[in-house]
Amino acid sequence: MGNLKYKGYIGSVDYSEEDNVLFGKVLGMSKDAITYEGTTIEELKTDFEEAVDHYLATCKANEIEPRKSYTGVLNIRISPEVHGQLASLAQKFGTSINSVIKTAITDFTKQAL
Repeated sequence: MGNLKYKGYIGSVDYSEEDNVLFGKVLGMSKDAITYEGTTIEELKTDFEEAVDHYLATCKANEIEPRKSYTGVLNIRISPEVHGQLASLAQKFGTSINSVIKTAITDFTKQAL
């Protein structure tokens, strides 16, 4: 349906026909669950922001570094053959594998959006 954004966190927007309620969760949080709900978009947005604020306050009170939705670290699995070809090409062009992948993903994302 869409996404909500607040303080660097991205949240989903879903609808439960059974409960007649909008709900969501902060995306990319594999170890901490931040959820919210509302009967209107405004209620959903308010509950989302309050849930993020509560999470941040709880982390601060417990002296824990809050996790972010997406850290910028991405692990991928590819075949050894492709890995070797990628390493050879990166070396040939005087760059790193990470740089090649970052450029490819950035270009793909720009075209897709």
